[in-house]
Amino acid sequence: MDLEFYEKNRVVLNLKYQVAIIGAGPGGYVAAIHAARIGMKVCVIEQYEVGGVCLNRGCIPTKTLVGSAKVSSLVNRAADYGIKINGVASPDWDRILGRKNEVVTRLTKGIHYLFAQNKVELIKGQAVFETERIIRVIQGDGSGRKVHADNIIIATGSEARVPEVFKYDGNQVITSDEALELAELPESLIIIGGGVVGCEFASIFAAFGVKVTIVELMEQLIPNLDPEVSGSLRLQLKKKGIEILTGTSVNEVIKDKTGIRLVLANGRELLGAKVLVSIGRKPNSDKLGLDEIGVKLNSKGQIQVNERLETNVPGIYGVGDVNDQPWDLAHAASFQGVKAVEGITGKPVVWSDEAMPNCIFTDPEVATVGMTAKEAVDQGLEAVTSKAAFLANGKALAQGEAVGFVKVVADQKSRRILGVQIIGPEASDLIAEAVLAVKRHLTVEQLVETIHAHPTLAESFHEAVQSLSLYNI
Repeated sequence: MDLEFYEKNRVVLNLKYQVAIIGAGPGGYVAAIHAARIGMKVCVIEQYEVGGVCLNRGCIPTKTLVGSAKVSSLVNRAADYGIKINGVASPDWDRILGRKNEVVTRLTKGIHYLFAQNKVELIKGQAVFETERIIRVIQGDGSGRKVHADNIIIATGSEARVPEVFKYDGNQVITSDEALELAELPESLIIIGGGVVGCEFASIFAAFGVKVTIVELMEQLIPNLDPEVSGSLRLQLKKKGIEILTGTSVNEVIKDKTGIRLVLANGRELLGAKVLVSIGRKPNSDKLGLDEIGVKLNSKGQIQVNERLETNVPGIYGVGDVNDQPWDLAHAASFQGVKAVEGITGKPVVWSDEAMPNCIFTDPEVATVGMTAKEAVDQGLEAVTSKAAFLANGKALAQGEAVGFVKVVADQKSRRILGVQIIGPEASDLIAEAVLAVKRHLTVEQLVETIHAHPTLAESFHEAVQSLSLYNI
């Protein structure tokens, strides 16, 4: 029966690889290049475009919009810097989208170049497991390939989760995918979900003059954040004209000629031109035929993996958003992809998220690593904290971006740095030093003895650590 299928559908037989990777996102393409560079024969199976959600519909396009939004905000504050602008500055949405597409195209071409340079074969099509070592790839024209591999890494990522109650149609009710391709800026936007994606898009559209409202079920924005950081972010977003409703649920979504009405649980109604649903994502695991080969999933549809990122089926691995590990982040996926390849080579790999940087590209930016004070206390540690405000930082004042602070969490007994939370200018870059400190178990005193250049934003990190030392906190 199999032979008849392959002959009928013009399937190419007997393509054998040491590693086959399903998905060319940040987990898949990084794993492929790493495997190829150490001498393995590698193929990547991708149904759409290389780069995955991150490059095409996530990290890169949104951060490109963030870049335009920052310029827009800065232009509107030009007078504060002593710069006169004649006329009115307004966003050119077509050009903003064009710039975003140019950046995405350039990076996509870069991945294709790296594949070519490292002899990674890219196979376009949908992958379905036939056996534990054979993948059937069905291509767009109905033809296909039968891929044999000694090891297989699943890196298929995730997609937006949209419950039916929100009446998603991709036009009036949209996800982040459609938000990146809107034909024009809406007059108003209601965002259901005040997590990372919701807050980032709120910052972007508010900067372009859109009236934005965030509706969040939990009591604080981005619930897993340190409450003090979340509270500071909420204040800054409100100053930008964003209405924020926390502890609020949506009972009904009603579409009519005037726009979209949201009926909230408290009886209030909101009217908007568009509704953006950003309440989380679901793994792309349901179309791979995993049940046919016995790969175990959890109740959320995530692939269960061990500390080596291997599934219950030997030789099959899961990396990135599709697995059951914490932190659905592009850099987590890339790191896991490399670790999975190292495990395949026989190295004693143990995956750990102990020092995972988490960056949120709102305005102002937020970045964290390690434990919050509460998390440290919950683990039985004697947590001590210290803060340094950017308002006292020379570089921040000179740049006109003095909002926010650096907060350091340390263990009183061992003096070890347990975690760092930053809200303010260039937080996503500043967190790198903190990641190293947490990863390498550096102490307060070791960081105090590290000279920081002046004037820099990084001095605020040093100042916060120094306070822990000076006052023996």
